[in-house]
Amino acid sequence: MTTTPDKTLDARNRVIESANRLGVQLNEQELERWMKSIVEATGDSDIVVDEETGVFGHKVTMLDFDPKELERFRAIGKIVEFDDVAGVVETALALSGSAAQSKVQTHPGDCDYFERVNIIAPTRAEACEILARIMREKAINSISGPNFQLIELKFGSYPQEVIRSDRTYHKGSPISWLPDEIVAGEIQGTDLQGNPLVITWDSVAHDPGWCKLDWVIADRVRGQLSNASNMLDVTWEAPDGTITPLDGYLDGYFQEVYLDTQSAPIFSKLVKQVSTDVMDDYMTQLQKEVKKYVKDDYLNYGKAAKRLYNIFRLNGQYEEAAFLRELFDEPAALLYQVHALVRTVQEATEKSTVFDIENILDQMDELIMGVIKVLEGEEELEIVRHLLRLYRCITRQEGGVPLGPQVDAAQAEVMNIVNNFFYEKMTALPAIKAYIDSLKA
Repeated sequence: MTTTPDKTLDARNRVIESANRLGVQLNEQELERWMKSIVEATGDSDIVVDEETGVFGHKVTMLDFDPKELERFRAIGKIVEFDDVAGVVETALALSGSAAQSKVQTHPGDCDYFERVNIIAPTRAEACEILARIMREKAINSISGPNFQLIELKFGSYPQEVIRSDRTYHKGSPISWLPDEIVAGEIQGTDLQGNPLVITWDSVAHDPGWCKLDWVIADRVRGQLSNASNMLDVTWEAPDGTITPLDGYLDGYFQEVYLDTQSAPIFSKLVKQVSTDVMDDYMTQLQKEVKKYVKDDYLNYGKAAKRLYNIFRLNGQYEEAAFLRELFDEPAALLYQVHALVRTVQEATEKSTVFDIENILDQMDELIMGVIKVLEGEEELEIVRHLLRLYRCITRQEGGVPLGPQVDAAQAEVMNIVNNFFYEKMTALPAIKAYIDSLKA
């Protein structure tokens, strides 16, 4: 798409025509603002700083961030963020995923954060030891509080095939640590022959791999339970200034909104090390994820749509991106949030003693009302039936009634509707259908 006014107007009109034809609700003023802004988002620098709020990020990403929820995200960020250690640890916390696209994702599933953690140390081994220490300290210090509960942490990789709770984990796959295992500093399991096996925290520290922490929080601003996660991109800075990613790859910056300009120097230092192919790598990764989510084993057209939006807004297919933006505001898209929150309710009930049963049941009330609001007929009855069964199971938790079957059933019903909605709307636009078909091929 060229950047001439006539071309932009033509594209806008085509999006409006497609939306009307497919019965998609449209905010024409917001559509016009976004299309005008994105074709004008040019200049020498990819990074834009909002002087009023102090947030910054890629110029295209910043077009989708709504600062009206900034204080909420900063408050939750206080729970998930790592502290700087003078001369040793430098950090830069950002929003990512749907949380960074709050003008678009009006029904986000989770509160996703991304944090760059740069460790200054004489050797890589010492950097890994520092990371192991600060991750364990962070987890232990934030296991629970008045409005949050740590659910799990990913750190290290399995040194061999391991059986935990009747599930087999392959060598090299990431290790998920539960709170009591983090405190103990070890995981107990068996090998494939049934022999007892102990994996210690320190024994996997030399190869930290995927580093991520997940909490359930009581979001006081929205009055609901939410999942909050922090994905770490950890680097080691050697005495000569060389910067090396501890997982072998330095992530790009195309989907993050950084929350504090004080972290700009560490951000700038790190992104200078990003590969010149980082955009291509990012797009390739998104394409792989789209291919994954349009296959039967992982079918999730909601996730596919979000990744397609990120692809189109960066590769210049603004007409397709503008159309997808409107889908995320549709009433049926609320069910995508319901799908995530059902699992959040389960984790808050089964894995936490922090949340009052009444708060959890209030969340269930909101989920049921949300479904009633956007559905009718048999679809509404079926999902509400599963949610009511889940509601009853929660009230019986003192008797140990398992929630898993009802959670799985409710999520399956919700996801079926979400998939049908996004598939029908996306593939009705020939350019998007052709792109999906090309990835499948």
